[in-house]
Amino acid sequence: MSPRRVLILCTGNSARSQMAEALVNHDLAGQWTAWSAGTVPAAAVHPMAVQVLREEGIDISGNVPKHVRTFAGQRFDIVITVCDNARKTCPVWLGPEAHIEHIGLPDPASFGGSEEEQFAVFRRTRDQIRDRILGFLGRWGHEPERPDKT
Repeated sequence: MSPRRVLILCTGNSARSQMAEALVNHDLAGQWTAWSAGTVPAAAVHPMAVQVLREEGIDISGNVPKHVRTFAGQRFDIVITVCDNARKTCPVWLGPEAHIEHIGLPDPASFGGSEEEQFAVFRRTRDQIRDRILGFLGRWGHEPERPDKT
């Protein structure tokens, strides 16, 4: 059986969705293949996102933010929005038959503390992604009732 496909959407595709894509592809390899995109992509991936994944042995330094239109018409088993803005501005996935799930996470890039505090927020977001998104994907299809496709 080929891996299931997930698209993770955010506004800027510079932090949360990039980290989620990398963590899914690393931790759930063989079960899931992930891509990420943004509704208003940033110019670059946030350097702190790159660093906190590097701490886990995952290199996203070559990643670039992508627009959601890049994936229009492609088939995904699940589309996950990780920010409220992406949920509002992209409420309906225009691809064929994907289940849409919102798993909101605070934007670590919007935190304005010291560098040490900012890194702590990025690490907390990384850990929340593993817990909430990878946990959700790990259970997908193993729960008594699989969510209906929308």
